[in-house]
Amino acid sequence: MASEEVIYTIAYMLICLCLVVPPNEFRSAGLTIQNIFSEWLGSENLDFVRYHIKRSTATILFHSILPLGYFLGYCFCLSNYDIILQPWKLPFTWQIATVISVILPIVASLLYFYWSRNDWKTHPIAVRVGHHGDSWQSIAAQIDVEFRRIDKFQTGPPGRRVIVTDSWVLQTSAYTLDIAQQEDVHLNTLESQNFNYTDESPVGVQFISLKVLSVNQNISPFVIRINAAEYSDFKAKLRTPIINVRNVIIQETLTERFSEAFREQVISNGVYRLTAGSEAPVSCIGCMQVQANIKLTKRCDEDNGGDCVSCNCRPMWCLTCMSKWFASRQNQDSPQQWMAGKSPCPTCRSKFCMLDVRLVAIPQ
Repeated sequence: MASEEVIYTIAYMLICLCLVVPPNEFRSAGLTIQNIFSEWLGSENLDFVRYHIKRSTATILFHSILPLGYFLGYCFCLSNYDIILQPWKLPFTWQIATVISVILPIVASLLYFYWSRNDWKTHPIAVRVGHHGDSWQSIAAQIDVEFRRIDKFQTGPPGRRVIVTDSWVLQTSAYTLDIAQQEDVHLNTLESQNFNYTDESPVGVQFISLKVLSVNQNISPFVIRINAAEYSDFKAKLRTPIINVRNVIIQETLTERFSEAFREQVISNGVYRLTAGSEAPVSCIGCMQVQANIKLTKRCDEDNGGDCVSCNCRPMWCLTCMSKWFASRQNQDSPQQWMAGKSPCPTCRSKFCMLDVRLVAIPQ
């Protein structure tokens, strides 16, 4: 019996997790709150603010019945009707859990009736919108008009999108809608997070976290996350500068992310020491900005094996230019294979791989 309870509990938790944070399969099947309550919610494109007021309310109502659903399912699936018929005979912890599971949907229902009175004016989202003007309906109408424009910036997963219109910075979440007027906000860069692999990209991605601070004291600060690849488009839509006081390095393009991985690999390859009396490297012929500091020496295979060969060229390229050259010689449709790729030397065309690239140590 105990094993059946464990199996039921695990199965129910998995189902709840998929309903609360729907995976792509559930979204494709239409098993989301937006699809289930679509007729009541209306159209997001036509009535953006009111849509999210109703969506957040529906989410709270739906999530509030999940604990009660567990106990009801437990009774019927395992034929244990004591929870319903004789709840006072249950262990104390079960009694508390049962009472809480009953109270939650009651409280959520009361909130729904309270918020929906007088055209939702007491709903937290409506109150937050109303802080930007005399009437939340008039401000909502302005937001609705700007959201319908095709030039808005929009990014993020369906459950947590960041939207920037001509006048507003918006962020949707399960239970609320963050909102700030562009002319009132300051954006500060907090941190960057790098992931080597994601569902959307096998080559990794960088996310930038930014804090949105409004001079409107009624608007609480909130944090948004932007894919570094979309950072330029996001910045172009803003009417306020982004303050990067923490000097967060933002890798906006795939080449920039590859250059960082290339640099880390080259550093781990060790250094190439010029012999005493050797001529000091000249400026990099790629950028002419810094001193050349790269030497190509065969290290990846045995002396007589593999496609790579030793390059006899003197150091003529810097690390940054060499990484860009290496990336440009790879298959642009398969960036996940760039690290294992090979490239001809930009000067003599000798083939090399990343293991053959070494930093030059100039003798003092």
